[in-house]
Amino acid sequence: MFRSWPHEIHPNPHVRKLVGMAAVTVGLGIAGFMVFDWLTPAQHNPFKPVELSRDIGFATGFRLDRLSQDPRACFTALDRAGVRYTRLDRAQLIKAKLDKDSARTECKLDNALTLDRSLTPYSATLSMSCSLAATLYVWERHVVRPAAIKYFGQPVTQIETFGAYSCRRVNGEKTGKWSEHAHGNAVDISGFRLASGRSIMVEDDFGKNTREGRFLKEVRDKACGLFSTTLSPDYNKQHHNHFHFDMGLDTLCS
Repeated sequence: MFRSWPHEIHPNPHVRKLVGMAAVTVGLGIAGFMVFDWLTPAQHNPFKPVELSRDIGFATGFRLDRLSQDPRACFTALDRAGVRYTRLDRAQLIKAKLDKDSARTECKLDNALTLDRSLTPYSATLSMSCSLAATLYVWERHVVRPAAIKYFGQPVTQIETFGAYSCRRVNGEKTGKWSEHAHGNAVDISGFRLASGRSIMVEDDFGKNTREGRFLKEVRDKACGLFSTTLSPDYNKQHHNHFHFDMGLDTLCS
């Protein structure tokens, strides 16, 4: 009885060997995954749920990108981080007349929100995708705040912005590719205000060998590991006065 069971799998001994090898390989793979999942710190583990309060790790950018495909996980992450927001859909956006062109099919907002309160106040009301809001929070908490203390010994009390959602093409051209701003998937940051009232502006301070310049370079450089695209005055003249961050499909850091 017991000697016949291998033949029930397949009469050919070579096939049976292949089946056995496959079973062992799968078993080792499952065991390896379990060990990896158990031993790897959460910020470095791409399979762990996103916790926006955790330090930045090797897998942070990947997991933030993944939030765009998982709206429930995205809004849950914002809730756990204490971010306050008002959810938006296209009907609400059009009714609120946030943009006269928002009815265009090119300018749709999916899983969008208006940011009511993050860690740091912004100089303008921002409407954006959930995944962008989550990434912006991580950048504020783990990049901007520590850098401000490092270079100035005081916190940032306001982030200056040119806005997020805007139904327009790249660089405001009349033709060509639609901007990630048209999907609420991009934000432009023009500067920072410190607790002392001092302002640090991209247009005035970026690229200089000063504390302000080094601060701006650090918050730009570390944004590259979080957002899909990070553009600064180093990229072109259209960005001479702001940083552009977006969660689009293109990957670029300049």
